[in-house]
Parts: sequence; structure tokens; C-alpha cells
Amino acid sequence: MYDDEELPPALGAVLDDDRGHLPYALIHGESLVAAAAWALGEAGVTPVDLGTTWEGLADADEPFVLHDPLCPMTPPAFIAECVARAVERGCVVVGVRPVTDTVKVVTDGVVGDTVERTGLVAVASPVVLPASVVAALGGLPSTDFVALVAELRRRYPVELVEAPPYARRVGSVDDLRVLEALTSGATPGPGPRGT
Repeated sequence: MYDDEELPPALGAVLDDDRGHLPYALIHGESLVAAAAWALGEAGVTPVDLGTTWEGLADADEPFVLHDPLCPMTPPAFIAECVARAVERGCVVVGVRPVTDTVKVVTDGVVGDTVERTGLVAVASPVVLPASVVAALGGLPSTDFVALVAELRRRYPVELVEAPPYARRVGSVDDLRVLEALTSGATPGPGPRGT
């Protein structure tokens, strides 16, 4: 856990809506939702019930941290860093990963040129909304992180921060097994993730 004097107070939630059954699959013996919730707690973020009203979040005058259970191994230190950046800079902060897959242009069903990956990123986790954005929003425009970030970028300053490799998003059970193998004994936390 982080010293309360080091990290500004923040509220947070793990968003499992519209993600199918994968958030309840197991990694290192616990569900992805539980792993993500543990990371929020270890980062010093106070969890809120998803039934909490947006007005209640705005009245708290604290940043709001959104964590995706499909990025279950996002390190608590990275979450804490994103919260600190959002408070310090007064902007939305989004964890992203570099795109490593080959990306092609498709026009009218025909595969064309390869897109240069240098400037491409994939949204990961967390998305940290500073208190000013929470107050201005009136509610989340989407629980899908890609759609959410796209909307936020249209309305507010957004800083993209490269997340560590363990923060990668999983989209299938196969992805999950790869992430589990990569993080075995390497990330602090309960169970076999380390000590």
C-alpha cells in the first residue's frame, strides 16, 4: 500500500459491464475482477459501489479511477502514478500499450497497405478522470474504454501514458494464459503472484 501523503485521495471502480464472462475467468487462482480490485486497493484508491450516483462522485471532489478487469495485472504502482499525474496536470490520464500487431488498411473489403505502427497505441488501464472532469461530465459516456477515451479526447485534455507490459489487455482465454505465464511470480500481490 502507498503512503496516504504520497498519493492524493481518489475513488475508483472496476468496470465489468459489457465484457462477457472473461472478467470472471481465473488468473493465478483469482478472478480477473478480483485481481483488478486488489490492484486498485493496493494503489490507495478507495473503491465505490457501481450504484454510487455520479453526483455523489462529483461531490467527493476527488479523481475517479476506472480500471478494466481485462487488464487484471496492471501494477498498483502504475495506477498510483496515473492518479498522481491526473491530479498534478489536471487532465485525463490513460494507460496505453504500444501496438505490436501488423495493421493493414482495408478498403471496400480489399486488404491494402500496412499502417506504420510507430504512433499507434492500444487503450489499456487505468483511465483516471481528475475531479474537474468528473464534475463536468455528468456521467460516463461509455463503459467501453476505447469509446470512452475517444469521447474524452474530444472534450478534455488527455495524456496517454505507456503502461508496463503486465498491464496488457486480454481478449480471450488464450490471451489470459499467456499473461498468466508472463506474470507468474513477477508481480506483487496475493497468491502465487509474488510476495
